[in-house]
Amino acid sequence: MTTPFRSGVVAVVGRPNVGKSTLVNALVGQKVSIVSDKPQTTRSDIRAIWTIDDAQIVLTDTPGFHKPRTPLGARMNDLVGDAVEGVDVVVQVVDAAAGVGRGDAYVYEHQVRGARTDARFCVVNKADLLRKHDVVPQLAAAAALGTWDEVVPAAAATGAGVEELRELLVARMPEGPALFPDGDVTDQSTESRVAELIREQALAVTRQEVPHSVAVTVDDLERDGDLTSIHASLVVERDSQKGIVIGKGGQTLKAIGSQARGEIESLLGTKVFLDLRVKVVKEWQRDPKAIERLGL
Repeated sequence: MTTPFRSGVVAVVGRPNVGKSTLVNALVGQKVSIVSDKPQTTRSDIRAIWTIDDAQIVLTDTPGFHKPRTPLGARMNDLVGDAVEGVDVVVQVVDAAAGVGRGDAYVYEHQVRGARTDARFCVVNKADLLRKHDVVPQLAAAAALGTWDEVVPAAAATGAGVEELRELLVARMPEGPALFPDGDVTDQSTESRVAELIREQALAVTRQEVPHSVAVTVDDLERDGDLTSIHASLVVERDSQKGIVIGKGGQTLKAIGSQARGEIESLLGTKVFLDLRVKVVKEWQRDPKAIERLGL
């Protein structure tokens, strides 16, 4: 007897920096979302696609849900609200190492409790960073946040608990055809993925005062045989930030470019010529028109 094909959509939500993107990448089995230790790294609702012989799951990686201070923050929260509507499963990720707390309760009350969905899972991430006897209290605290169909301990960075979560998700998917062609791993354009890889390295290299103020646009991308030429702009809000991103003698910008180039070459499968520029758009996070122009 042939096993019926199952497919559906899963929204992955949580407060900032709990490991949502790391979990999504682990579930898909490759890097789709950029990862950083800076909160609110994810700024858009990125769809990652995991396909096996008898199932396809579309995972929506959402920005960290928080109390917004800028129009960009409000926009990010709106994306989370849109992402949880009408999906098959909502997965809330909590951070066992930091401790389940008020921020997680805030996410549950505002995004999970009232979501129109068939199932609610809680993934207690970073369990590997705790001693065994400290994990149980965090599982109990997560269970107490609300009503769950499943509470799953996991360590997305090491892969622990990921296969169990996959099996639980597949079991909750309705019967139906694939939503994306076999082989697709994301709905992002190549330009968007390249821009995100550059921003990931900008977050890794620059100091604390810069990350939230950095956006990246790909101005031109051309393939010619086994070489891809990319011209991109790092957008910041103030002249002082421009100086930080460029660095003394251009060293910081060179480091960003060098590290990003390796990631982009892995993505595209070609050699990459990468030209980076830095430009200032004053207070762009507070300007809805600028946010729109930057594709956020």
